[in-house]
Amino acid sequence: MTAQSAASRGYAEHHKIVIVGSGFSGLGMGIKLKEAGENDFVLLEKEAGVGGTWRVNHYPGCACDVPSHLYSFSFEANPGWSRMFAPQQEIRAYLEHCARKYNILPHVKLNTTVESMRWDEHRGLWKIHCAGGVEFTANMVVSGMGGLSIPAYPNVKGLDQFQGKMFHSQQWDHSYDLTGKRVAVIGTGASAIQFVPYVQKKAAKLDLYQRTAPWIMSKPDRPMTWVEKNVFKRFPAAQRAFRDGIYWALESRVLAFVINPRLMAIAKRDAMKHIRKQISDPVLRKKVTPDYTIGCKRILMSDEYYPALAAPNADVITTGIKEVRANSVVTVDGVEHPADAIIFGTGFKAADPIPPGVIFGRDGKDLGELWKAGPEAYKGTTVAGFPNLFFLMGPNTGLGHNSMVYMIESQIAYVLEALKLIDKKRLRSVEVNAKAQASFNVEIQGKVAGTVWNAGGCQSWYIHPQSGKNVTLWPGFTWQFRKITRRFDAGAYNLESDGATVATNKNESLINEVSA
Repeated sequence: MTAQSAASRGYAEHHKIVIVGSGFSGLGMGIKLKEAGENDFVLLEKEAGVGGTWRVNHYPGCACDVPSHLYSFSFEANPGWSRMFAPQQEIRAYLEHCARKYNILPHVKLNTTVESMRWDEHRGLWKIHCAGGVEFTANMVVSGMGGLSIPAYPNVKGLDQFQGKMFHSQQWDHSYDLTGKRVAVIGTGASAIQFVPYVQKKAAKLDLYQRTAPWIMSKPDRPMTWVEKNVFKRFPAAQRAFRDGIYWALESRVLAFVINPRLMAIAKRDAMKHIRKQISDPVLRKKVTPDYTIGCKRILMSDEYYPALAAPNADVITTGIKEVRANSVVTVDGVEHPADAIIFGTGFKAADPIPPGVIFGRDGKDLGELWKAGPEAYKGTTVAGFPNLFFLMGPNTGLGHNSMVYMIESQIAYVLEALKLIDKKRLRSVEVNAKAQASFNVEIQGKVAGTVWNAGGCQSWYIHPQSGKNVTLWPGFTWQFRKITRRFDAGAYNLESDGATVATNKNESLINEVSA
């Protein structure tokens, strides 16, 4: 019976495990479940195909800023990456390949948007409601919804009055021809850095509205040579060594980001040199030079962005936007800037990944309301009051220095260990103890306080606007995170079997454990 026909008859399709999303997180979870011999699972994907953020983000110039040989599954090497930093189309193709190779596609329900999830205490399972009335139930839910999936828009008066073309970088309209147009780009985030050079080449006039200048480094990108591809194909150990070298080189950045932010002076010197090399106009140089410590916001990489801004048809506007009119953008100084199109490069709601009214846990507790002052979880994976619910890429698992795929694989291993315990002890539910979660997050916030992200003098999407807490990044080495997720620490959880609590309250100091 299909999900649609089940819904029409009032039935909910049941699976042991429901995975939400089919990006690196969802596919990786599915692959490892099958590898462990577990086949009763389904991936719910709102798009028409797998790939997650690498499917939905397809703007011109879209590419990864982590070297491809590291930004991939450890168990599925790709010796054929075309470049050091793969473009979006190639990463999407890689994920589609993984879904086919590991036979995950039969488990995927496409065009299935999860609208809400509710824990049924009486039955000890999750009830998942999807668009169109489709219902699922599951003993366990794994959320693979990425933090960079909900577009953020600026709060600007008059956007609804604009009569030209308007879209966010995530919903790029390839049918709209920018040739000869007057284009306003609002925002200077990671996406904008990549698509602005394309827009500049096409448009008659480019106005870039910049609130805060980003720090930008030269991107060490290059094509992978024929020799490298063949060596990696014939000798997988050579590719593993290459990958390991990249990992440790990036991992060393923690020394400056977390341990001693004064070391960022070295990176600042290189970034300033990059500006001087690519921009000769002193006025423009001043506009694009940030006034905060490098690393406080995400460090970006491009060798095309500054030349695009220095082109005769480009203008960087640092005066704030007052309003948008039918055919123009008006800045607070009263100047009206004509525009045929507005493109938002304003990023995503990474600090508010779950809105209210979506996930309801024990006693009807609303996770979105609980997280209004910033999301918080235990090891970025589980939340008190929400049994049998696991987040991949949850709070404080983001990185400013290395590959998120490494973190995702660490969390997948943790979830698998939890599943083994559930099966072995025939548990009804596992739920992290509130004290364990609180203790963990006190330590997290203590460690993040002295990092460049918190003390660098900037406002970034790393910091939650309500609480002022850094709810996004992991304040340490990634190997430390892997160490604390290597085993499922049942002592930090309430374990329930047939309605009875069988184990609880063994609180641990987890960050100190790996720092010793």
